Amino acid sequence: MFTYYCNLALRSFKRNKVLTALMVLAIALGIGASMTTLTVFHVLSGDPIPAKSERLFRVQLDPEGIDGYTPGEEPQRDLNRYDGETLLLQKQGKRQALMSGGSVTVEPAGGALRPFMLDARYTSADFFAMFEVPFLFGHGWSANEDAGQARVAVIARTLNDKLFNGADSTGRTLRIDGHDFQIVGVINDWKPKPLFYDPDIGTYDTEEQVFEPFQTAIGLEQERNGSMNCYGATATVDGTAREAPCAWAQYWVELDSASRAGDYKAYLDRYSQQQKEAGRYQRPPNTRLRNVMDWLEYNDAVPGDVRLQLWLAMGFLLVCLVNTVGLLLAKFLRRSGEIGVRRALGASRAEIFKQCLVEAGSIGLAGGVLGLGLAELGLWAVRHRPTGYAALAQLDGSMLLMTFVLAVCASLLAGLLPAWRAMQITPAVQLKTQ
Repeated sequence: MFTYYCNLALRSFKRNKVLTALMVLAIALGIGASMTTLTVFHVLSGDPIPAKSERLFRVQLDPEGIDGYTPGEEPQRDLNRYDGETLLLQKQGKRQALMSGGSVTVEPAGGALRPFMLDARYTSADFFAMFEVPFLFGHGWSANEDAGQARVAVIARTLNDKLFNGADSTGRTLRIDGHDFQIVGVINDWKPKPLFYDPDIGTYDTEEQVFEPFQTAIGLEQERNGSMNCYGATATVDGTAREAPCAWAQYWVELDSASRAGDYKAYLDRYSQQQKEAGRYQRPPNTRLRNVMDWLEYNDAVPGDVRLQLWLAMGFLLVCLVNTVGLLLAKFLRRSGEIGVRRALGASRAEIFKQCLVEAGSIGLAGGVLGLGLAELGLWAVRHRPTGYAALAQLDGSMLLMTFVLAVCASLLAGLLPAWRAMQITPAVQLKTQ
């Protein structure tokens, strides 16, 4: 019967070409607009490390003074150096990483290339295993090399291609900020978007190509990127000093399971209480522990204008569906005589209802094909906008499938009322008027 209903739908389309074209266009416009914004929302709200995002947590402590304290308020986003290094030494998680963004000057050997600046990451040894960073050559450094301020570095594949033509560069020397570093590893293609571990320096448009041990970078006083929030009355010349009351370092911990988050939170509370008793903290324990997705939501990784555009596009789709309902209603009621004859020949109301829904679904399928082209056009326009996430606006397999699912479901929804009205047609009345 389904094939028969599809054949009837095709004949109906040929008899009412203009009306059919209007319905297909209405569905296509709504699908094109909604899928453009839905795709952008999908890529911006996606999980950047799905295999373990529920086990990775960003740590926040509250070392500020009691003046201006409001119970329950958000603590500092970052940690000061003393707290970060202390937590790192206590090793209460499966892995932990203390880090900060940076900016370095690379001086290529041989003089063929002029010195250039790159974004860098100063971090502790667990960073690579914690965030599942893939290596093309070599490996990361050890905790002992970090503590000993070893001058070693890991570089991105992009930089390796630029300086060494893609060859294995491990063991070679790279001059950074006037100092010689030994390359111990080359990262394969790895560009997490958004940059979840430090969204403050650029959620979508930052690409770090040099990685150095945290203690090495601090010891060499290399340039930092990101915020630094100093608090208290104590003035300091160097905010990165170990005892300086300045929050600027990010601290992440990996736990064995998400269920251990409560235990680790209790550990942070105990640590804060100990620091308060020691006189370093003045406020009662006020800690936060957010996993990757919670941290991104807290940082508004999806811009507000994208959320607004999504709601507007869905509203536009609804308007298109209302118009489609009217057109389908007019189309089905104009065929009252045909439907009356079918009913007189033994077709049940349910069969009439199914026939009308097949026709509505066929219109949705055609609208989905046209809407897909409009969505691609919309995403092309997004990719040419001056925004950090523009290059991410790509229609993947799941969104491609979603386009047709949404189109067919929307058209079936629009066809419910017209199909219900059509199946209510009384055969006797229609036959008398023929």
